[in-house]
Amino acid sequence: MCKGLLLFLLLIAVSANAQQDTLVVTTSSIETKSVSDSVKVEPIYKLKPAVDLPILGIGSAWSLYAFTKIYDKDSSSPAKILSLDKNDIPGFDRWATKYYIHEGWHSGDPLFYGSMPLPVLVILVDGKLRKDFFKLTFLYLETMSITGLLYTGSVYHTNRYRPYAYNPDVEMKTRTRGGAKNSFYAGHVALVASSTFFTAQVLSDYHPASKIKWLYYTIAGAATGTAAYLRLKGGQHFPSDILLGITQGTLTGIFVPRLHKNKALKERLSIVPLMGDNKGVLVVYNF
Repeated sequence: MCKGLLLFLLLIAVSANAQQDTLVVTTSSIETKSVSDSVKVEPIYKLKPAVDLPILGIGSAWSLYAFTKIYDKDSSSPAKILSLDKNDIPGFDRWATKYYIHEGWHSGDPLFYGSMPLPVLVILVDGKLRKDFFKLTFLYLETMSITGLLYTGSVYHTNRYRPYAYNPDVEMKTRTRGGAKNSFYAGHVALVASSTFFTAQVLSDYHPASKIKWLYYTIAGAATGTAAYLRLKGGQHFPSDILLGITQGTLTGIFVPRLHKNKALKERLSIVPLMGDNKGVLVVYNF
């Protein structure tokens, strides 16, 4: 129910059949009663601690451990770098080896770090979301722990050289460092997608009647696309790495909230305004 909707004059008429109970709320009652006394407000999301806590714990613990390892890989020898052959790269990815810019916005770092606190800021600003601050923050941390687990697990177990490692115009000191083996897959892109699409999904679920829901997803897509472009132009990832990062981050950001959506609210309860002589609210609850 809308936050500003405080009081109703209620007359409850219930008609039931085998499929559903219908609750009609009109303004013709003499008795004044709070809407919350007649209609149970269902939460948008429901957590399952037995499932969610282990996911958050395992994902966070592994990510914290793996991040210390993936950026501390052994350096490559100059001879190894010089032996790399662009012709061994699939044609779909090969053209990315010509790029390398690692300064300012071209690194993608400002967008990456800027997107991390975005969901928390939106939760604090939006009144409806703020009432579920701890629940939504938990879901966001769970979302990021899943992305962190998948990303760091991939980089930890693979040593795919970044495109710039094949570029003779890049100084050898950069090409030989351990981080040059962290191309698979695009973590910056995946984390930006997870953060922004999580925000878009939560806003849409808490404001289902909003006419600008498309804008939430457009902003998320634009942020993810910008991160992808910057990482490609920076010579950090091949197109296939970036596409995987976009896919994983987007799906995680959207489906973690969706999988926690309250089924009772989604499938059983509907609230429709009544017009005409008996103005009020029609509440339909399916059993």
